[in-house]
Amino acid sequence: MVKIHSASFVVFALLLVLGPAINIHVNGAPIPFDLNTGPYVEQVDFKVIANSGQRMLALQSGAIDLHLGNFDSYNLPVLEEDPNIDVSYYARNGYGTFVFNCAKYPLNISGLRRAFAYAFDKAYIRDAVTAGFSLLHDSLVPYSCGWCIEDDLEWHYYTAEPEIGNEVLDSLGFSLNTETGFRLAPDGSEFSVVYVTHGYTPTGYLVEQAVLDAWSGLHIDARSEYIDFFEMMEILDNHLDYDMYYYARNFPYNDVRWLASDYWSENADVYGQNPTNFRNATYDSWRDLLLNSTSYEAVYEASSQMQRILHENVPALVVYENIYLQAYRTDTYQGHINDLRKGISGSWTLRKIHRIDGAPGGSISVAISEEPDSFNIFVTNSAYSEAIMENLWPSLYSLAPDGTPWPYLASNMLIETHAENTDIPLGHSRFTIDIIQNATWSDGIPLTAQDVIGTLTYQIESEFYGNPAATDLVELESAYSPSTHRLVLEFRTESYWHLYEFALEKIIPIHIFNDIDGIGYDQWNTWNPVFDPAEPHVTAGPFSFTDFEAGTFYQISANPQFAAYIAEPSTSNTATSSGENPSWGLYEFSIFTVISVSMVVIVVFVSRILEHQRGIK
Repeated sequence: MVKIHSASFVVFALLLVLGPAINIHVNGAPIPFDLNTGPYVEQVDFKVIANSGQRMLALQSGAIDLHLGNFDSYNLPVLEEDPNIDVSYYARNGYGTFVFNCAKYPLNISGLRRAFAYAFDKAYIRDAVTAGFSLLHDSLVPYSCGWCIEDDLEWHYYTAEPEIGNEVLDSLGFSLNTETGFRLAPDGSEFSVVYVTHGYTPTGYLVEQAVLDAWSGLHIDARSEYIDFFEMMEILDNHLDYDMYYYARNFPYNDVRWLASDYWSENADVYGQNPTNFRNATYDSWRDLLLNSTSYEAVYEASSQMQRILHENVPALVVYENIYLQAYRTDTYQGHINDLRKGISGSWTLRKIHRIDGAPGGSISVAISEEPDSFNIFVTNSAYSEAIMENLWPSLYSLAPDGTPWPYLASNMLIETHAENTDIPLGHSRFTIDIIQNATWSDGIPLTAQDVIGTLTYQIESEFYGNPAATDLVELESAYSPSTHRLVLEFRTESYWHLYEFALEKIIPIHIFNDIDGIGYDQWNTWNPVFDPAEPHVTAGPFSFTDFEAGTFYQISANPQFAAYIAEPSTSNTATSSGENPSWGLYEFSIFTVISVSMVVIVVFVSRILEHQRGIK
C-alpha cells in the first residue's frame, strides 16, 4: 500500500492560510493546530542497524517502526504488499547537472546552450537512469526548497524537442556546413563540443549517449572525453578550458544565498566560484535585493527573477532530481508528517506520532545506519547524532514541514531598519524577539532571553579557541536582553538572511555554559555529554536523553517540562483560535505570504509525485 503523505500536509498548509477553527488531519488522523505541541509517545529508541537488508527485515517484523534513511527502490514491491507498511516519497534537495563554459565561444552564446536544453531528453534519463524515481526539473533551485519556482516557469526542457533547438540556432546564424553536415558558429568558424565525464559507469554511459544524441539532433559536432574527477575540479575552480561537464550538487539547507555567488559575474574569475563563468548584468542587478532586503516578499521576488534568468540562459542544466523512498509501519502508530526536506523521518513525525487506539504514550523504534559520533552540538559531524539531538535542544525557530521558519521559543518578532525606526543606524537591521514564558531546562531552571544572549556570547567568545559556531555572526553589532523574555539583536547590515544566522541555532543554558563555573569557552570541544556520564547534559526540547548502549541503541523520552508538552493528541474538532496561538502574531515579514507560496509549491509537488506514482505501479 502506497500513500503520498505530502497530500495530507497540503491540507494542513491550506488550513493555515484559510484560518483557524478547522479540524486538521495529517495521515488521516487529527493533530493539534499548533505544530509545537507534543510529543505523544513516551519513548523513542534509535537502534543501530548497519545492514540495509537487516533494516528491511526489522521493519517487516515490527522490530522497528521506521527508518531515518531511505530504502532502495527494488524493495518497493515487497513493501507495497505488506498491509502494515506504508511508503512515502520526498525529493532530493539537489540534482545531477550539466555545467557549460559560458566564457568560451560559441558556448558563450546563450542560445546555443538553450538549444541543447531543448534537444536533451530528461524524460529518457528519468526512465532509463533513475527507473522513474526522479522528477523532471528545470529550475536550478531544487524542488524541495521553498524558494523554487519550477511550476511558474513559462516553458520547460523536459522532453527532447530538437526542432525548437534548431529553430533557435537558425535564428542566431548557426549555419549548416553542407560538406561536413555540422553547424558553423555565427562567425563562420568550425567548432565542436567536448562533453567531459570522470569515469565509466552504466549510468554515466546512458547520460553520455543522451548528450551526444542531443548535440547530433542539432547538427553539432560533439564527442566525449574522460577526465579524473579531481583534475576536473581543478579546471572548474581555476576557470580553465572545458566545454561541458556533468556532476552532482546537493544543498543541505533551504537557504538560496548561493544564487548570489555561484552565477555572479564578478565571481567568473574568482578561484572556486562560478564554475560556469556566467556573466549577466540583469542577473547581477537582483543580487542586492536577494542579499540585503529584510522582507520575505522582496527576497522571493529576487530569487524568482534570478531563477528565470538562469532558466533562459542555461549556464547549467538540471538532468534529474531524485525521489527518495521511505517506509514505516502503520499498525500501531499514526500521525506521521512528511517533511519536504527529510520526509517522514524528520523530528515533526516524532513530535506528532501517536497510538491509533487513542491510548497515551507508547514506545517507537527508529533504525539508524551508523552509531552517533558525539552528542556535543559543537563538534558532531554525524547526521545520526543530529537526528537525535534535534529532539533535545530548543531554538528560537525551527523549520516547519514545508521548510519555512516556524516559532519554537519565539512568540513574536519585529524586524526593523532605519526606514522604520530612526533610532537604528542607517544600514543596520534590528530583530526584537519575545520568547515564551514557560520554557524550562531539564534541571528545573527557567529558560529566559538571557540564555539566548548567553548562547551567542558563548559562540563568539569560544571562537578564539577554534569554535566555528560564530561563523555566521560576523555582522552582529549588539545583543542584549531588556527584559526576562525579550531580546534584541542588531546587525551591521540589512538582510532577511540574518534570521537564518541566529534563529535556528540550538540554545544552551548559560548556567552550564560560562567561563566562571561552567563549561568554559576553551572547553567547547572537550565537552562529552552522554558518552561521559559525568559531563552535564541539560536540555529543554520535547524529549530528554535517558539511556544508551554504545553501538546498539540510544533512547530519548518525552520531556513533561517541555513548554508545549501535551501527553495526548487533541480530539477536539476546533483548532486553536488565532487569538490563542502566539505564532499567529509572529512574522512582521508576512508569514501568510510564506505559507501561501509554500502551499502552492507543495500542492504542485503532490500532483507531480502522484503522477510519478501512477507511472511506477
